[in-house]
Amino acid sequence: MQWRLFVLILMGQCSFFTCHIYEYHFIREEKSWDEAKKYCREKYTDLATVSNMRDMKRLTKHSKNKEAWIGLHSIPRTERSWHWSLPGLEFKESETKWMDGQPNINAEENCVVIRDQKWQDFPCNKKFDFICYNEPKKTYHCKNAAKNWLQAQSYCREHHTDLVSGITQMTSTDFKVQVGECELNIERPPNPDKNLWIGLFRDTWSWSDGKKFSFRHWEDSFEDVASKTCAITTSNGKWSSDTCTVKKPFYCYEDKVILIKENKTWDEALDHCRENHRDLVSITDSHQQRWVQEKAEMADTEFVWLGMRYTCTLDLWFWVSDRLVCYHNWAPDEMAECGMAGVMKRDGKWYKKADSETFNFICVK
Repeated sequence: MQWRLFVLILMGQCSFFTCHIYEYHFIREEKSWDEAKKYCREKYTDLATVSNMRDMKRLTKHSKNKEAWIGLHSIPRTERSWHWSLPGLEFKESETKWMDGQPNINAEENCVVIRDQKWQDFPCNKKFDFICYNEPKKTYHCKNAAKNWLQAQSYCREHHTDLVSGITQMTSTDFKVQVGECELNIERPPNPDKNLWIGLFRDTWSWSDGKKFSFRHWEDSFEDVASKTCAITTSNGKWSSDTCTVKKPFYCYEDKVILIKENKTWDEALDHCRENHRDLVSITDSHQQRWVQEKAEMADTEFVWLGMRYTCTLDLWFWVSDRLVCYHNWAPDEMAECGMAGVMKRDGKWYKKADSETFNFICVK
């Protein structure tokens, strides 16, 4: 009876438990972007990095009426890179459906449409219909309303999840059906070729801490001006840019996740984290998975210990924070065995290892 009660308590915590593995700090003192970056690195971790809409709400909840620096800045225009609008999806050149001759080298064509199941880059200020994507139902929604790319992205994020993103989504049967229906309803200028915006774009913006997160939340009217190379939050929570020498308040973030480059068994790693920080890290959703994976990629060992262990008595995996493993990212064919604990490989996949093996590990403060 006691074990059953324990399991029920654990299972009840799957749906609502959230642990922030980094914290935002709003600094009212006005500084230039470089001064703000220096301040954040001395007092916390860095200027704020924002990886999804949940971050946006956390970031601006106390200061929506002020413009403030964040850690996004422009890099040389020769270093443009492609990103998916939906956070967490990595763009891979090997997984593309470009038309012949695309993408071209036109500096103004930084957003992408789909036509006849092929992709073409276009200036982002052109107005076309578009396709939204909805999680977790994995449904697609055609919108026959001509908008520029940023307006289309805003609409999809407000009413659905995001613009359709990723090769998996765009090769699904449901998506192809929705595209066909959408094209049938396009009967007006300025879209005689039946172009539809998708969530692929390229830009020259990068985070000051070096993280690869592709999330952007620009104003619908945003224009990438060469003299304004540092990003700010605006009064409505969206982003614009300004000259980096202008003095403004700013956001820092404090990273709670720490990679320990010492080889220890799982129990030794657990003891180290609890003695020097808070605990071995727990991962409760895909967003935290991406954040922790950034640390794992820098480890000296192929695997890093996570705060996850298997109990034979209850036949389940659990986090040392006393939560069940509800979200997971297991590699294929990883089966539970007694005496096993969870590790993350550099590619982000989870594996089981004997808890007597030694690896680097990740603590949370």
